[in-house]
Amino acid sequence: MLYDLIIIGGGTAGLTAAVYAQRGGLKTMLLEGNVPGGQIVSSPELENYPALPKVSGVAFTQRLLEQATELGLDLKYEAAAELNLAGPVKEVGTAGGNKYQARTLIWTAGLNSRLLGCPGEDNFLGRGISFCAACDGMLYKNKEVAVVGGGNTALEEALFLSKICLRVHLLHRREAFRAEAALQQRVQQTPNIVLRTPVQVLAFEGGKRLERVILQTAGGQEELSVSAAFLAVGKVPSNQLLANQLLPEELDEAGYVTAGEDCLTSLPGVFVAGDCRRKPLRQLVTAAADGAVAASQAIAYLH
Repeated sequence: MLYDLIIIGGGTAGLTAAVYAQRGGLKTMLLEGNVPGGQIVSSPELENYPALPKVSGVAFTQRLLEQATELGLDLKYEAAAELNLAGPVKEVGTAGGNKYQARTLIWTAGLNSRLLGCPGEDNFLGRGISFCAACDGMLYKNKEVAVVGGGNTALEEALFLSKICLRVHLLHRREAFRAEAALQQRVQQTPNIVLRTPVQVLAFEGGKRLERVILQTAGGQEELSVSAAFLAVGKVPSNQLLANQLLPEELDEAGYVTAGEDCLTSLPGVFVAGDCRRKPLRQLVTAAADGAVAASQAIAYLH
């Protein structure tokens, strides 16, 4: 089957694009290699999306997914592994060996969690090192854990874990946090969150599972005994596959696609939307806006 549009990535931008594309009459398929929703599914509570105060990331995603599928979205849980975007028909090969074709494509693959690059980190991924408190927090009920990072995500993770765990050590390499003032105030008022700044994580150690984090503090090296460490030290764009199709100047030094607010790339019929695009603000509302713009551009291109 030749689709009008293939969307790669099922986060807020991708699902919004699907809604707009189908309302515009396009036969649309979406490829998602993981869980729909992207990063937002790990957020226990959203407070800044217009007209939706205090909704969980999972609930938000479910509503958006239902809206898209009710309009006829063909959703396939497969990861894109190969792209051929140069011609009038775009072809996508998946990790499962399938190939799909469409006349337009929207790339909205989002971001991946950044690693610290410390010794022992790879050994304990999934065995004490996690990127999602909502996903894995209950595994460490009534235990001591650490959260590494200083932005909104790190403080949100710490607050979520404070309701489950005995004690949460919030580790940040700088003296001051970058998170919003309201989040910082809530963290400071939570008695079982211990603020540790400035500290640097040197290594992760343990046996079959993580048992301790080695820290560099002002007083020297220190061992912090914890059952888990939740990393919230930033994201990197998932643009490696697309990068091979674009001109070198279309990606910045951090790997973000430099497409503007029109979501256009140098490839006719290929658009980019969401957090993988260079932009001054990465929030749900801007991801949704990107999805709507990219779908509108695809409709205009085809018509």
